[in-house]
Amino acid sequence: MQGVFITVEGVEGSGKTTVVQAVADRLRQAGVPVVVTAEPGGTPLGAHVRAWLLQGGHRSGWAEAFLFLASRAEHVAQVIRPALQRGDVVLCDRYTDSTLAYQGFGLGLPLKGLRTLNALATGDLQPHLTLLLDLDPVIGLQRVARTTAFERRDLAFHRRVRAGYLQLAQEEPHRIKVVDAHRSLDEVLQTCIALVSEAIHRWQPSLLATGTR
Repeated sequence: MQGVFITVEGVEGSGKTTVVQAVADRLRQAGVPVVVTAEPGGTPLGAHVRAWLLQGGHRSGWAEAFLFLASRAEHVAQVIRPALQRGDVVLCDRYTDSTLAYQGFGLGLPLKGLRTLNALATGDLQPHLTLLLDLDPVIGLQRVARTTAFERRDLAFHRRVRAGYLQLAQEEPHRIKVVDAHRSLDEVLQTCIALVSEAIHRWQPSLLATGTR
């Protein structure tokens, strides 16, 4: 049985990790099999890429993009696709839209090329649902420690990333659902849980009906 693939996206400090964990907890309480993962990460290669990317130092936009893509290819092959083939719900903190938003809109790399490379790295595996936690970067950056290379980039970069995410949502409204992350955490979680439940009901209703494979 094919599972359901759900990704969570947003600017720094938008609450992605909190949302992923809360949604996973709710699904597990209902007996739904869930795999929680994140990018870059999820595999030994991904962990090494994450450590290098999050540290300081200058690197070109393309070097950054290709490292994310290499990590993603391994992540899809070793973690995401096997979980979906088992019939699990996969909740992933960041995926292909992050590359488009950060390296594309943020750094100015060509979107057409990034989309082609994303498709090659993932075997064109698309999420059934993407939750976009939309937040003013000024607020988001106030919430984080600004210790990583991405968090330390200037406000103009983060504003381009946010605008890019919103453009992607306009282009794919059937998949990308914008969630206002300026609201209280409870309100954000209620919205996200409802959207996830709707997606599972649409793509694999037996998971919610029985809580089993």
